[in-house]
Amino acid sequence: MSGRPASEAEVRDRIGAVPVTGGPEEMRAAFARLMGPAPELARETLGGCAVARAGDGPVRAVWLHGGGYVFGSPESHGWAALALAERLGGSVLLPDYDLAPEAPWPAQMTGPRAVLEALGPEGAVALVGDSAGGHLAMRLALEDPARVRALALISPNTDRSGQSGTRRRDSDAMNDDATDSRLARMAFGDADPASAEVSPLLADLGGLPKLLILAAGDEILLDDALLLARAAALAGVRTDLRVWPGLFHLFPLWPEALPEAREALDAIAGHLRT
Repeated sequence: MSGRPASEAEVRDRIGAVPVTGGPEEMRAAFARLMGPAPELARETLGGCAVARAGDGPVRAVWLHGGGYVFGSPESHGWAALALAERLGGSVLLPDYDLAPEAPWPAQMTGPRAVLEALGPEGAVALVGDSAGGHLAMRLALEDPARVRALALISPNTDRSGQSGTRRRDSDAMNDDATDSRLARMAFGDADPASAEVSPLLADLGGLPKLLILAAGDEILLDDALLLARAAALAGVRTDLRVWPGLFHLFPLWPEALPEAREALDAIAGHLRT
């Protein structure tokens, strides 16, 4: 279990062998073990927020990592970010934003917002987010849509209002509804799940930039992606939805093991370059 998996079977075995359970610190340690050895990423400060830099050269994108706002880090997403940086011919920044429950929502907005502001003029930033990071990317883009020129969301967590028909399925190797709901309680407390803050699906989406949504066919958040694509398209947003059947939540984080992960990163790079 010391290295990174080299095939889909090995990824699934790793997920099954390393449950992300317990208290926040236990979950953080478990997720780090699940993801395996992390790459060495350069660290810097931008806009007062600590960020990790994947790759070299000009900044091509900002990636907001997932983990339910409770675990995950720039390093846990480092291999995927490095693969994306190579495809984009530059670097990808990963803000090290505050985590819940020590810092409840909306504390997660503060650091990434400062990073976007520090990166320059309006329309300068391409934004990527996965899972809770997809929720965070959406909230930042909705708050200041003119600053984000392109938005790519991997299995975004977008709706807790009860519309999803896939949250209670048991086909997702990586995620389940009970854990997802527990993480939401840690992050959002007693906030109204039908508010646009918690469920950005319910926001006015018309001002969003061009949008790419990626999802797995077997994951519990599939409907979050499908519902968002429909709502964004109806709001007049240029929207591209891609679903990989048979795969699980956050599969693009293993590009060295899964050809579908490489396809997903190719799609993100193409979307951000266009």
